[in-house]
Amino acid sequence: METEGYRCRSSRYIESGQSAVPSSVLFAAGLLGNVLALLLLGQHRRRSRSPGGRPPRVSAFYVLVSGLAVTDLLGKCLLSPIVLAAYAYNRSLSELGPGGRGEDEPGVLCQLFAFLMAFFGLAPTLLLLAMALECWLSLGHPYFYRRHLTRRLGATLGPAAAGLCALFCALPLLGFGAPMQYCPGTWCFIRMAGGGPRQLGFPVLYASLMGLLVLAIVACNVSSMRHLYGMARRQPRRGPAPAAAPRMEELDHLVLLGLMTVLFTICSLPLIIRAYMGAFAADFNENADLSALRFLSVNSIVDPWVFIIFRTSVFRGFVRRVCRR
Repeated sequence: METEGYRCRSSRYIESGQSAVPSSVLFAAGLLGNVLALLLLGQHRRRSRSPGGRPPRVSAFYVLVSGLAVTDLLGKCLLSPIVLAAYAYNRSLSELGPGGRGEDEPGVLCQLFAFLMAFFGLAPTLLLLAMALECWLSLGHPYFYRRHLTRRLGATLGPAAAGLCALFCALPLLGFGAPMQYCPGTWCFIRMAGGGPRQLGFPVLYASLMGLLVLAIVACNVSSMRHLYGMARRQPRRGPAPAAAPRMEELDHLVLLGLMTVLFTICSLPLIIRAYMGAFAADFNENADLSALRFLSVNSIVDPWVFIIFRTSVFRGFVRRVCRR
């Protein structure tokens, strides 16, 4: 099996000249952002409390946003400490954890890291798709939305989607795909170049699934914008404020979802491109692969800060003025 370009595949120590400061800063930013986002969501839940002490009326969109923040926070809390521990002990992930079954197989910790990277790259995509579908159904098919989309259905679909995502991302641990250590020895992911169909089939399948999910999210958002534009044209220009308030709330949801979709697409496209280039062009470029992995991990840091900035009155007022014009 070719190993060209993968100089850190079997290394025991972290490459010299590497610093833990960037990883620490990203971890702190992701942790702070997701915690603040969850606090804002909790504040929204308290403000939504109905009179008489009844349970708060929280929309499905906010439930999904909360799930996205929890998923991003969990990913940061599981992955970043492993990276920081590798820097602290000056040992690669394969060296820190127990060894694999063979000489060319990475350690158990490296395999776990590769699984978590794949899972926390795919799970937020499914949540973004659920948010896009919720927004599209609420605008384009309100009767179906109110009749069939219940909280019980959401509570059932969430764990089911997470379970299917975990089973899919566990395929490399069963032999379909090959976990591998990347430079500087603090990252592990699925091998994206070199090897046979069993090694390269999973990254191609993973990238294809990510690409299809991105296209589905964009299609739902475009359709939602079309429905919202049609509603705005049919609504009287000087209608009562209560009639316009629900539309403005849907506009808020749509703009927030659109911003998150654009950022996710930018962060996931490098990995999709690298997976196809490695499989079909045999492009061994570990620096490019590592940059793609870092882009994917940055998404979970940027998302909560986008939500926090969007919740400010100044930013939302600016967005509403632009959309009205």
